[in-house]
Amino acid sequence: MLVKLNERVEDQEVAELLSYSVFPTAEALGRATGRYRGETDSELLGLEEEGRLVGIAGVRAEEDGVMTILHLAVHPELRGNGYGRGLLLELIAERRPSALIAETDAEAVDFYRSVGFVITSLGDERYGVERFLCRYDVEEDEQDEQPDE
Repeated sequence: MLVKLNERVEDQEVAELLSYSVFPTAEALGRATGRYRGETDSELLGLEEEGRLVGIAGVRAEEDGVMTILHLAVHPELRGNGYGRGLLLELIAERRPSALIAETDAEAVDFYRSVGFVITSLGDERYGVERFLCRYDVEEDEQDEQPDE
């Protein structure tokens, strides 16, 4: 089950995870933190295991049931253990989007590809890094699946 973290965005544990998903500057982290504070159309959700926050997903609902992933991060010590995939499966099961989309860089694109996202290069060299659009069209039966616990 995902927990809503908007009200905890300033907590050290939450801010640390959020920092892993942004360009590594205090300004970028400040913008990301501000996005989830107060009344907003963006949600910051967390995946916990045994009381420990293991990963976060920042999302925004778009038209036609599409959900944009704004931020996605798993604690570095826990990467490669399926938590990122688990976050996405929980998101699909709980929020029931028609599709998930994310924009990312070469460092993270293989994760999205491994989960089944269709990858399109944006050719945008923002910050000197190629960007990619990742899209996952959710099948109706997937919306009813519950991830392994």
